[in-house]
Amino acid sequence: MYSQALLGDFAHAGQLVALCDPNPLRAGYWNTVFEDTHKMDPLPVFAPSEFEKMIRDERIDVVIVTSIDRTHHLYIERAMRAGCDVITEKPMTIDEEKCAIIQKAIRETGRTLRVTFNYRYAPRNSKVKALLMDGVIGKVLSVHFEWLLNTQHGADYFRRWHRDKRNSGGLIVHKATHHFDLVNWWLGTTPETVFAMGDLRFYGKANAESRGVTGFYHRSTGSKAAQNDPFALHLDRKSEDAMLRNLYHDVEEADGYLRDQSVFGDGISIEDDVAVLVRYQNKVVLSYHLTAYSPWEGFRVMFNGTKGRLEYDCMETPYVSGDEDDHNISRNVSGASPVEVKEPTTIIIHPLWGKAHSVPLPQVNEGGHGGADQNLLRDIFDGSPEDPLGRAAGFEAGAMSILTGIAANRSMQTGLPVKVRDLFPF
Repeated sequence: MYSQALLGDFAHAGQLVALCDPNPLRAGYWNTVFEDTHKMDPLPVFAPSEFEKMIRDERIDVVIVTSIDRTHHLYIERAMRAGCDVITEKPMTIDEEKCAIIQKAIRETGRTLRVTFNYRYAPRNSKVKALLMDGVIGKVLSVHFEWLLNTQHGADYFRRWHRDKRNSGGLIVHKATHHFDLVNWWLGTTPETVFAMGDLRFYGKANAESRGVTGFYHRSTGSKAAQNDPFALHLDRKSEDAMLRNLYHDVEEADGYLRDQSVFGDGISIEDDVAVLVRYQNKVVLSYHLTAYSPWEGFRVMFNGTKGRLEYDCMETPYVSGDEDDHNISRNVSGASPVEVKEPTTIIIHPLWGKAHSVPLPQVNEGGHGGADQNLLRDIFDGSPEDPLGRAAGFEAGAMSILTGIAANRSMQTGLPVKVRDLFPF
């Protein structure tokens, strides 16, 4: 996303000058893409051990960190101590110790950190923020937030490096950082106390055995046992994404990384079903649930306030197995009888005394994640001098989003509620 932006619409904002990747073949593939699409000479490629040399030799001003989550802090710190500002993918990092390393680097170097929460920039999410700021339901007292990952997207986290909690912090950090950040941003507050329960209930070898699944395999590509597995990713089939073959299957000899591991194999240490309770500094209470094996993908958020209720539903991907009518949703918006809502995203206001009504949503004609990606890129590379919604996020926002998930992990380990500031005092 960032390389194509710097080589395309935002070329005026900066020059892409180098790549750093532990797999030189994968970096070479990107150079081939850049040459084919932009007719440019190959960029110099550096190994992680040459990171400081890359910054020095190529006179780099800004580093964009898109490595696996457990290494974010390493490159953030090294870049700052080498004199660079940093843009990092979410999550900023995966535990409180690494968070402290980043904080120390910022304080000692004075460099800036930008955390790219693209969900803040989706027009539909910005609309919710504006409505809450306008007080349409009064003072918010509680929130219920349900996020569903389907059996295509959700399952993919159990094939990849994310499946090892040491790499990702689990979905409650890697994925839910988006969601906890949205709540922090929507409500203008930060988490105080977290309690969580979760487990691996659907994926993993033990669950497959209990459901009678047979034909176990380590990786799906080339496996006879995986031929009829709907969860299998066959990187040797032409029907699969050619980019996945180029980025993983064709370059795995350089690092041994397997992109197509079985979701019902051994070695999975992350949860696929998690429930979290959060009490915030402003006394709002959030009940949150993440499910990674749903037949459809999207989220539902309900805000309860002193003047009414805001219901926000978004179906991002319709049923994995179903027909085109499966995304029709029955919704009571009149206060009397239910109506059928065909739009994949709806915002409905239920006043305490008054008729329920839906809120028109802005039309989106560009970019991924509901138009969020292009808006985020525009803000990063062109800047937004005035943003009444305050969407730009730095270290504190990055920390507060992951600390909810980090506290949830600690709570699942101990069975006890966790005070966020006991983990990481600001």
